[in-house]
Amino acid sequence: MERTLEKVEEVLKRYGYKRENLIKILLEIQEHYRYLPEEVINYVGVAMGIPPSKIYGVVTFYAQFSLKPKGKYTIMVCDGTACHMAGSQEVLKGIEEEIGLKPGEVTKDLMFSLDQVGCLGACALAPVMVINNEVYGNLTREKVKEILKGIKEKEREMANA
Repeated sequence: MERTLEKVEEVLKRYGYKRENLIKILLEIQEHYRYLPEEVINYVGVAMGIPPSKIYGVVTFYAQFSLKPKGKYTIMVCDGTACHMAGSQEVLKGIEEEIGLKPGEVTKDLMFSLDQVGCLGACALAPVMVINNEVYGNLTREKVKEILKGIKEKEREMANA
């Protein structure tokens, strides 16, 4: 955990330990570690003079924060009305078939995590998923599988380089 606290301290210093920067601080820490571990939340609370319970309140209020590890590739599947009507359940089936995940799960190797969300704001492209801020629209079960196969292949090539 020592390295984690060094990174946390670096972020805190950059933002001047200011309460008004709490969300930015937490987002940057989460971006680096892919979630917010309990020890980090406690450390930030002590360092900033904020009760950890208040920080947990912020973390649990905003959907972009996670208390569990996320995958290197974070997949969000829209299940808003337009996406649901256009076939978001088929998108979810394709993901499960290709990488074995259901919403709320993370692969054992922390390569992929999957969340089902209420709306991604891209209704004209329904059904939609977002992987690490890249939007994929007009999806079918087969398109989803091809996208995921492509990511897995890219990872294999990087590992063998």
